[in-house]
Amino acid sequence: MESWVRALVEAIHSSRSQAVIYLAGGASQALGWLLSVPGASSTVLEVVVPYSRASMAQLLGKMPLQFTSKLAAEDMARAAYNRALKLSVPGLQVMGVGFTGSLASARPKHGDHRFYVSTWTHNCLRTSHVTLSKGLRSREEEDKVSSYFLLKAIADTCRVSATIQSDIQEPEIPEESVEQFDEDQELQQVIDGQVCMKVYHFAAAVEKNISRKVILPGSFNPLHEGHLRLLEVASSMCDDGLPFFEISAINADKPALSIAEIKRRVEQFRKAGKNVIISNQPYFYKKAELFPGSAFIIGADTAARLVNPKYYGGDYNRMLEILLEGKSMGTTFLVGGRMIEGVFKVLDDLEIPEELSGMFISIPEETFRMDISSTEIRKRLGL
Repeated sequence: MESWVRALVEAIHSSRSQAVIYLAGGASQALGWLLSVPGASSTVLEVVVPYSRASMAQLLGKMPLQFTSKLAAEDMARAAYNRALKLSVPGLQVMGVGFTGSLASARPKHGDHRFYVSTWTHNCLRTSHVTLSKGLRSREEEDKVSSYFLLKAIADTCRVSATIQSDIQEPEIPEESVEQFDEDQELQQVIDGQVCMKVYHFAAAVEKNISRKVILPGSFNPLHEGHLRLLEVASSMCDDGLPFFEISAINADKPALSIAEIKRRVEQFRKAGKNVIISNQPYFYKKAELFPGSAFIIGADTAARLVNPKYYGGDYNRMLEILLEGKSMGTTFLVGGRMIEGVFKVLDDLEIPEELSGMFISIPEETFRMDISSTEIRKRLGL
């Protein structure tokens, strides 16, 4: 490894950025550089090499029209970004990296030797395309050139100054494109299902290492003192969790929230200085996939529905299968008392299957009970 490459990788690892990398057809040496320098676990969340057609189709959820193309690289970067959002440590910048190349091979190629590298962050998509001169380099040398460009793309996204020292020739100067996303576009991507969530960090930064999220889902229309107190109490039960409110832009039985409505609700959290996530998953079993290892704060009424086979097509075993899968991913539910049909009930009043013991944790009534209804608040305010 050249000294400048090592220095660049060290700077990337110190940037407090985390990435998922999907690549096929080249840039393999960049992975060795990234993983062999101490600090790799701070940056690299996951690497996938979808070389086969079936692997690529499964990764993207579709078969690309052309495997080595700008569109394919950008689709890979977006898929990697969604994966990074799920795996990343709260509070750090995340990126998805997509690389696809068609380099020198054992058989002479009729088409160009070329590669595309894309990076996707919450507000920016960058793509570079390089067409290499045929016959100028061996496969290993072409792989090294593509590795330089992959490393530079990651460094640029980490805001690390990077000037690569390659033997690139005049006709091989990269074509580059940059697309910036504003807040409305970011939210539209969530509503459309292109991106799984948008995270707003409004709370003060936390110095200690945080390994998971403590999430209070809801509509928060409006956000009130009961919500704030509940998240505070539940978070105190999870020393290793960073508290978040979460709103799903997609409702199971109502139209999706408009961008204007989402922004109106988000403004409440900005004023309160609280973190909030806008997701596109209304169902808890999908939220468990979206936020692996997280603790969800729910009411006893929601807990009762979660373990009711009625909501799983009447299939008790299906209910267990879905919840046990969440349990295997480290999902827990912190259950607060709620009024159910005029009676205040807590977790102990519910019949939780023995197989799910430890997954549901009670928030003691003496610690939190606040009978505030968002519906009543809206009526009182004439909303």
